[in-house]
Amino acid sequence: MPAERELANAHAPVALAASSRYPETMKSSDTTILVIPGYRNSGPDHWQSRWQAKLSSARRVEQADWSRPERALWTAAVGAAVNESKKPVVLVAHSLGIAASIHAIPEFRRPVIGGFFVAPPDLETPGLAPPDLATFGPWPRDPLPFPSIVVASRNDPYCAFEITDDLAASWGALLLDAGEAGHINTDSGYGPWPEGSVAFAKFLSRL
Repeated sequence: MPAERELANAHAPVALAASSRYPETMKSSDTTILVIPGYRNSGPDHWQSRWQAKLSSARRVEQADWSRPERALWTAAVGAAVNESKKPVVLVAHSLGIAASIHAIPEFRRPVIGGFFVAPPDLETPGLAPPDLATFGPWPRDPLPFPSIVVASRNDPYCAFEITDDLAASWGALLLDAGEAGHINTDSGYGPWPEGSVAFAKFLSRL
């Protein structure tokens, strides 16, 4: 990911690659990192759970029912978590958690300084998403009021790469190409995700 690229203006896919050195400015301890899982939560081996365990300032947005998502309740939970934070917030959302985060933006009363969004699902193609999940669509396409990264897989069973590319462009987000990475979850082998950790650390350092 070239250092000179501006997050707000880079819509072309950038390969997700590990790098061992990057400048630090913002640190995780300076923020509240909100981990926002998707449908059925993220289990203990999921990369979101691993990051949460390692980052002292990270906390999870809990939902009342992970298996039967309700858009209004999920969105309200994200909004409440942001508004309760005493520090600037960075959102780390996966799948349906991204939709809850985007829909919650009008409710934010505390500063959100970044969003790291991994594998947004297709909520608009008829019949692709289960009925409960489809109620989270359509996707808002207004530019996001904070810097953001969208990580996309080229063989995500829940969303075509081209759709994610279009979403990232609409939001003014930098699109990172994860290659053939499935839904970037435990079932796809992520789990440990060192490239994602480096990409997130670099993103955080540039906020």
